[in-house]
Amino acid sequence: QVQLVESGGGLVQAGGSLRLSCAASGRGFSSYAMGWFRQAPGKEREFVAAISWTSGNTYYVDSVKGRFTISRDNAKNTVYLQMISLKPEDTAVYYCAAKRVGTSRPPGEYDYWGQGTQVTVSS
Repeated sequence: QVQLVESGGGLVQAGGSLRLSCAASGRGFSSYAMGWFRQAPGKEREFVAAISWTSGNTYYVDSVKGRFTISRDNAKNTVYLQMISLKPEDTAVYYCAAKRVGTSRPPGEYDYWGQGTQVTVSS
């Protein structure tokens, strides 16, 4: 069992930056693939980024490539999402999630979820 708690969201102007953190507790964090997802009002939850348990592989949705960076520190049981050049369309609740086996994009394939943190980008 893994518990996830996101932090770092907030209100930022377009072009600004934020770093989201996801602190994990429970056994086996270092062996889980981790992902970040987001959900805007009236829209489905969408994949943003994922990282393998070794940090050797990272994946991004096209709309954030070059602007967002996912990373993890297994010693701290934490995964991060560094976001720069934020746009109003990045506004959403951001969730981190853990997956026992392999990285993937569909939200339904992740096993554990945090409660989410709000990111609002003003124009």
